[in-house]
Amino acid sequence: MRYSPQDLYKKILGGAGERRAAAFLKKQGCKILKRNYRTPFGEADIVAQDGGDIVFAEVKTRTGDAFGSPAAAVDGRKRRRYRDIARYFLSSLGAEVNIRFDVLEVTKEGVEWLKNAFEG
Repeated sequence: MRYSPQDLYKKILGGAGERRAAAFLKKQGCKILKRNYRTPFGEADIVAQDGGDIVFAEVKTRTGDAFGSPAAAVDGRKRRRYRDIARYFLSSLGAEVNIRFDVLEVTKEGVEWLKNAFEG
């Protein structure tokens, strides 16, 4: 499958944003457990451990604000998918853990970490 120039640009921009977000989380003391964690329900950009919490993080990268804030793109469908991904991940752990759903907005100005961006 061939990518259009626009698709390729989005893929490169998204990958760069995910690398910046992962580096940011590490600096904040998080342990990155998985990147681009693929399940039958979809993919989580980052699964990390933040203290006693397992964090399922969606990374949204933007070069401008023409389409609104990056977090605004995390709609109900994406939230439902993240909940399914979390259930899938947790089924393999076999232990009770606290989970959280975060969004990391990556812009040219930096990384904004929105903890508890939506409910599980």
